[in-house]
Amino acid sequence: MARLDELARFTETPGELTRRFLSDAHKQAALQVQDWMQQAGMKAQIDDAGSVVGRYGSGARTLMIGSHIDTVVNAGKYDGNFGVIAAIEAISALPPTPLPFAIEILAFGDEEGVRFPKTLSGSKAVAGCFDATALDGCDQDGMSMRAALQAFGCNPEHIQALKRPDLAAYIELHIEQGPVLERENRPLGVVSAINGATRLNVSLTGTAGHAGTVPMTLRRDTLAAAADMILAIESLARQIPDLVATVGQIKALPNAANVIAGQTIFSVDLRAPDDHLRDSAHNAITGALHDIAQRRLVGIEITLTHLAKAARCDPALQAELGVAIGATGHTPLTLPSGAGHDAMVFTGTCPMAMMFVRCAGGISHNPAESITTEDADYAIRALLHFIQNTQIG
Repeated sequence: MARLDELARFTETPGELTRRFLSDAHKQAALQVQDWMQQAGMKAQIDDAGSVVGRYGSGARTLMIGSHIDTVVNAGKYDGNFGVIAAIEAISALPPTPLPFAIEILAFGDEEGVRFPKTLSGSKAVAGCFDATALDGCDQDGMSMRAALQAFGCNPEHIQALKRPDLAAYIELHIEQGPVLERENRPLGVVSAINGATRLNVSLTGTAGHAGTVPMTLRRDTLAAAADMILAIESLARQIPDLVATVGQIKALPNAANVIAGQTIFSVDLRAPDDHLRDSAHNAITGALHDIAQRRLVGIEITLTHLAKAARCDPALQAELGVAIGATGHTPLTLPSGAGHDAMVFTGTCPMAMMFVRCAGGISHNPAESITTEDADYAIRALLHFIQNTQIG
């Protein structure tokens, strides 16, 4: 817990925790995690996708334990970071008895997707599904991911070579980011599946004009059109069980109090545990947005920026994690994950599973994010039991 406090010091913005992918704060955090890995007896390095990789032991097959160290803006200190530090602590506590497989801890840097249009680049590189077009995507300052990786000390041309054919399994520890474990009074849970996600970028084009001289009936106001669209997205999502839809970013130009917005750009995030349901909602929402654009006489361009299929966790690994939780004296709860995680990209590459840790009030992506030292201890003990008893490899 002290290390999590220490890691939270690496931030882009004093007074809050903001650590975006490939920022200076991310580099400082990565170097600190690398040092802790080495202290735990691992060989550690930063790979060409900006992930910190620590390897322990040897073997033809590898158990990968991963999570992320990037954050959202004004974040809590446990999302992602807990899984990385807990895994390092588990390795530190392992007895010297050789294991039949190697262990690698991965501290990914691009899980949150708050800087570049595409996300999960570190885990996708390891899983062998990295899309090289992501390198051309730019942040709000116009810097491409390729240029940012190079400034970080990575060689983006080598990312495709990070694919790992030797993975026996991928495991991830993570705070729940929801209220279910707390409601059920369980410290730990086993994840059954991870919701699929679709992210869109919607760009509207109208006509900028003087706020005092253009009659309301003659306006092509993209901000008003966006407001209409956002309410339509919310209305459609409320009608579809298990679907959630969020507009989290909006930018109006020229962004002046006395000028009609001639261009507006906003994001759409759709999530559901069923891919067919999410795809149907995607089609319904894009159809509604085009109808509103036509009615309001604005141009519209909708771009798919992220697509992740729903990911089912491996039943055998779920069972082993359940036994490991039971060994701590607690009954595990099986539950789905509404949030996306690096784990989801390993579906089809190797068996994948996740363990959740209770968080106070289910609050996450917020400075109020909180877990207890006692629950953290249970999680590390469960992970140790899993490592020493798993049948992988």
